[in-house]
Amino acid sequence: MKMMKIDALRPTQMTHGMREIRRKAEEYRALSGHELDMAIAEKPIPIVLGFNGVAFAIDHHHVATALRRVKVTSVPVVLVRDLSSLSHADFWLTLENNRWTYPYDAEGQRTSFSKMPTHIWDLADDDFRSLAASVRDAGGYQKTSVPLEEFRWADFFRCNLHRPAGDDEFQALVKQALKLAKTTTAMGLPGYLGP
Repeated sequence: MKMMKIDALRPTQMTHGMREIRRKAEEYRALSGHELDMAIAEKPIPIVLGFNGVAFAIDHHHVATALRRVKVTSVPVVLVRDLSSLSHADFWLTLENNRWTYPYDAEGQRTSFSKMPTHIWDLADDDFRSLAASVRDAGGYQKTSVPLEEFRWADFFRCNLHRPAGDDEFQALVKQALKLAKTTTAMGLPGYLGP
């Protein structure tokens, strides 16, 4: 499997959930030697090659950022597609058509691709991304292979719940979001489990 420096990976989304990154980093920090190597190997970063042969991560932004926080410098990558022959505009259009990018900010507002951060760890913190991950991990919905599923749940929660002011409020919000995820209002979202 090919290894690549985390610093060389470019993001294809504007946000990530910092709470989720901190949790993942703690999990990685608790591992050592072979255990850590195995955990890293389990989550190769899917990439596409863009203009000038630059590698763009199309998933696992949280994983790469958490690993960088624990001083891991390189990660395994899997090449999904080489799009290096495309123009800048056609590259982003192809990513969007394949649902490999999500150019929306922490308020859920669409932004220009030119505002995409340069580094994978420079993404804006979106509490609703962390909320979506926490609700999934607590059994609120099922993980699927649907691209960008976590973003859809984050946007659903963003439209129906207030933004938490701190950690205590976030924990209370997880309980509210778990109930909301089981309602018919959430029907149609990927991984919906029903009441």
